[in-house]
Amino acid sequence: MSGVIKRRREFLQMMRSFTLEHGYFTITDIQNAAGVPRSTAQDWIMRLVDEGCVIQREKKQGRSPARYASLSALPQSTCQKIFTTVDGDQVRIYHECLSSACAAYCEHHHALAGDIVQEILRDGALLRESARMGRCEITIGLHPFPAVGVVGVERDGDDIIQHIRCIGGPAFSLTDMMSRADGVCDVQVRRSGGVVEGAIRTRVLTHLIIGIDDTDSREGGATFALSLALLQFLGGIKGVIPIDHHVAMLNPDIREKTAGNSCSSIELAVPPHLVDKVSDRAILFVGDEALTPEWGVAVKRGFRIDPGFRAYGRKAREGRIGPGEAALVAKRFAIDLHGGRGTTGALAAVALAGLPNEILLDPEREIPS
Repeated sequence: MSGVIKRRREFLQMMRSFTLEHGYFTITDIQNAAGVPRSTAQDWIMRLVDEGCVIQREKKQGRSPARYASLSALPQSTCQKIFTTVDGDQVRIYHECLSSACAAYCEHHHALAGDIVQEILRDGALLRESARMGRCEITIGLHPFPAVGVVGVERDGDDIIQHIRCIGGPAFSLTDMMSRADGVCDVQVRRSGGVVEGAIRTRVLTHLIIGIDDTDSREGGATFALSLALLQFLGGIKGVIPIDHHVAMLNPDIREKTAGNSCSSIELAVPPHLVDKVSDRAILFVGDEALTPEWGVAVKRGFRIDPGFRAYGRKAREGRIGPGEAALVAKRFAIDLHGGRGTTGALAAVALAGLPNEILLDPEREIPS
């Protein structure tokens, strides 16, 4: 019996190796690799198909042989979503993981690798990386070297290609899991000794930041709740990926405020051809759901915040925005404004995007340039 178990393990290892390298294997591949008669190779494949360890990916067609692939008892993929947004020569890479521990592992090692990835933020199981276009050389290995790192980011037409180099567990993720994540179009892998380098292809998505303010009244409602509902509503459009929701405190001494004088913003990754549709839907949604005609919506394409625009958010926190000032600033920085008095706070919500929550929520905290 132990001999049969050992033989089974050997055949599974062969089949797994072919699957990792080529994405499939044939009866002839196993026959040649194991040095056994074709009938023996076929019997082992059929046995493992019956056990659920192997699947038939393609049936025999003419001269093309049947193709098979090995399966694993491990989770199909801890990588849930991988998608990218672009703003000029900068790229935001989003990786949503099944486990916050796995996301923290990648956060730690990608930060060690540095260079191409310039900033890393993690919120639970969602990893957000800001990267530049280009290539670099990094040493991947055992401690104290990073086990995984981004060595290149490039644009290829409507796609972004990340080049990731790794060993060990991250290499398993790259070869076995990333291709199954939502948003990934293709993964190409090559090996060099114990190091694996892969090219992960994702679509170029447009980063939208939508600011909202003055949707509530003294009788009820809350801008944070309406903006969260908006995020869920827009996320229901096929191809649109919700990213984040934020609340920001503005100047608490403004008398016209309904409560604490907070505004909200949401972020989404949107296929370029859907940007106008998403913007229109956002305006209609807020107009229908707001409890006051003074509601305001601001829509920005891209994630980079110009220092001059950030200054507007600082002024909204520390002082008072004059009549017509929001419209002038919005025009200067190519941001669409819609609605009434609330456009002042909606634009401030966008101007403060990208800051950590501890700064957004504390009106006493200084807003960096």
